[in-house]
Amino acid sequence: MTPVTVVTGGSRGIGAATVRQLAATGHDIALCYRRDTAAAESVLRDVQAAGRRGIAVQADTTDPEQVVRLFDAAQELGEITGLVNNAGVTSPIGPFVDLTVTDLRHVVDVNLIGYVLCAQQAARRMSTGAAIVNVSSAAATLGSPGEYIHYAAVKAATDTLTTGLAKELGPRGIRVNAVSPGTIWTDIHTISGLPDRPALIADRVPLGRAGYPDEIAAAIVWLLSPQASYTSGAVLRVAGGQ
Repeated sequence: MTPVTVVTGGSRGIGAATVRQLAATGHDIALCYRRDTAAAESVLRDVQAAGRRGIAVQADTTDPEQVVRLFDAAQELGEITGLVNNAGVTSPIGPFVDLTVTDLRHVVDVNLIGYVLCAQQAARRMSTGAAIVNVSSAAATLGSPGEYIHYAAVKAATDTLTTGLAKELGPRGIRVNAVSPGTIWTDIHTISGLPDRPALIADRVPLGRAGYPDEIAAAIVWLLSPQASYTSGAVLRVAGGQ
């Protein structure tokens, strides 16, 4: 059976790199994106160039009805065997006391509620042998003081979600893991007000640099693969030693 994987936030950054690597290893892909249709179509062309089937679905993962529509569309490719919960946002970097309720709610909605809604739909439709990978962050343990503590707190919740789901879904033969990236060269930093943040934090990282999307995608692809058949409940840190 050909694996069918849903990737949220699949039009850019880590998500796009993951889609391309999954297609190269034989997955058919349902790619979810929020706004950039041109970017999503570009990634979809790469899926098709790899000889795989793919669809791009524009959906807001914080909206339960749109999440149902996403998974209904994905099932047209076949039985869903994988989910990569990747759609995420930050907010402007700054002191904790300056955090607005609007930014707080947006970060919680996208990075936690969206993950829960997608995992819920996946769990309802998956069977033995399927797998979920949640994209967390090294911020979950570093805390991100002076930057975005609320984002770090939500990513810590992602780790807890991973642990709980792995225990609940394990008896059904469904594996659940997380990948915890450090700072990665993607455009997610633009919204924080520091698009060159990956360069600025390099001296904090034992390996002396920020990471690249393909390095995170490789870990995600492995966790979805048969080679990770006894790995569940893990939070795989890919953060350059941080």
